[in-house]
Amino acid sequence: MINISKILLDGALLSVLASISIVGILRFNPRLFLQDYPDEIQAAVPLKTDQEKRQSLITGIPFLLILLAVPFVSTLILKRESVEISSFFSLFLNAFSVAFLFNLVDLLVLDWLLFCFITPSFLVIPGTEGMQEYKDYGFHFRAFLIGTALSIAGGLVISGLVMFL
Repeated sequence: MINISKILLDGALLSVLASISIVGILRFNPRLFLQDYPDEIQAAVPLKTDQEKRQSLITGIPFLLILLAVPFVSTLILKRESVEISSFFSLFLNAFSVAFLFNLVDLLVLDWLLFCFITPSFLVIPGTEGMQEYKDYGFHFRAFLIGTALSIAGGLVISGLVMFL
């Protein structure tokens, strides 16, 4: 049985936490996400400095933990609260759906609305002002497809772990 309200609530929690993290990191220094910008923008600026590489690691680890912890805890709680929901598929569907909901919010709100449509100055890397790649909706859709595959893989790993706990 699928608990849609749980998926929506936990997916919203993940979306809020991850979105705040992303926007905070971008406001601090958009170059920390340089690897996630279109290739043309990356080619127009110098590589990350050693300090930026360290900062990317320092900010990236907590961000990655949020992306993994919320679907994991959501799925673990689902299993413990719902004895009848113990099938691998039910657990997978929960973990995948929570992660996928953030992936969808990332595409629609962060990428298409904020990055492509509004393009606030804090996410424009100095030296790339006015580049057309900031309006590349297709680039972000391709990243969304990769995010979907990662949501599937993460859902499989998380549900497998939760099955055996």
